[in-house]
Amino acid sequence: MSLKKVYLIRHGQTDFNLQGIVQGSGVNSDLNAEGRQQAALFFEMYKAVPFDKVYTSTLKRSIQSVQGFLDMGLPHEQHAGLNEISWGTREGTRITPEEDAYYYNMLQRWRDGETNVCIEGGESPALVAARQQPFIDLMLSRTEEETILICMHGRAMRILLSVLLRYPLKCMDTFEHQNLCLYQLDYTGSMFAVKQYCQVAHLQETRL
Repeated sequence: MSLKKVYLIRHGQTDFNLQGIVQGSGVNSDLNAEGRQQAALFFEMYKAVPFDKVYTSTLKRSIQSVQGFLDMGLPHEQHAGLNEISWGTREGTRITPEEDAYYYNMLQRWRDGETNVCIEGGESPALVAARQQPFIDLMLSRTEEETILICMHGRAMRILLSVLLRYPLKCMDTFEHQNLCLYQLDYTGSMFAVKQYCQVAHLQETRL
């Protein structure tokens, strides 16, 4: 029996996504036209779900991705713990071949289990997981909220899913993501189970 249903989405597309520019927690970008369309398509598919609360990061792209639900008057809370990982000194810049090699090496170190290692000037997966924990504790304590919608960011989402599903952080890349993809989780009171994995069927619906 499910005690809580969690709909977890990544934000819609931004121009920085399109241009290959690093965002992270320090870049507060807006959705572009495609991202707004993705948000509208998701809203059309899931507007009838009886959400008790909408949770987002504090970054505009996550809030704009659920604006349709907020316009319905659903309660909304922002939590900095849901913000994207800090990618450090490279935020706001286009990836060069040299930087791409640096990122590749860092991601490989994380996959090898070195999840306490911070990217230059930024955070480690372990630090992100630590700042997410107060939000997780709060979410689980609110038993009256049976169905919730959470909108956040790609790398931070991978980390959150690892924590909720009790995967080692080094396995976080198991959880694929795209702009405005959906993970649906059921919480039984002792564990989470995945009901939908990186679902994007709503984006293939007839364009609005």
